[in-house]
Amino acid sequence: MDFLKSQWDGFVGEFKNMNARQLIGQGVNLGLVVTSALIIWKSLMLITGSESPVVVVLSGSMEPGFQRGDILFLNMGTKPARTGEIVVFNIDGRDIPIVHRVIKVHERAHEDHLDILTKGDNNYGD
Repeated sequence: MDFLKSQWDGFVGEFKNMNARQLIGQGVNLGLVVTSALIIWKSLMLITGSESPVVVVLSGSMEPGFQRGDILFLNMGTKPARTGEIVVFNIDGRDIPIVHRVIKVHERAHEDHLDILTKGDNNYGD
C-alpha cells in the first residue's frame, strides 16, 4: 500500500510542478486521444454496418475456433444467415454479445422472417 501511495504522490507532484501552459497542453493531448478513439469507432461502425464492430470472445463456447479473449471484427452482411455461418447476436436484457454457429435456419413461407437456431462449437448438448 505504501508503494501505491508513493506512486500517487509522485504523480500528483508532477502536476503541481507544471505551469498553466503545460497543463493546458496535457488536457489538449488527452482530448485529442479521446476524440481520435471515438472517430475510429464511429468510422468502423459506418464501414461495417454494425453498431458494435469489434467484440471480444468472453466464453469458451466456440473453442477451438475462437478462444476466450479473441477479438472479432464484425461485418454486417446483406444476405441472410445460412447454416454453418458464425453469427454474433444480443439477447434482450443481456449486454454481452453471443458468438455462435448457425445450425438450422427456419424460413417461413408466408412471412419475411427467419428463425435461426445457433449453438457454440464447444457445446455438445442439443
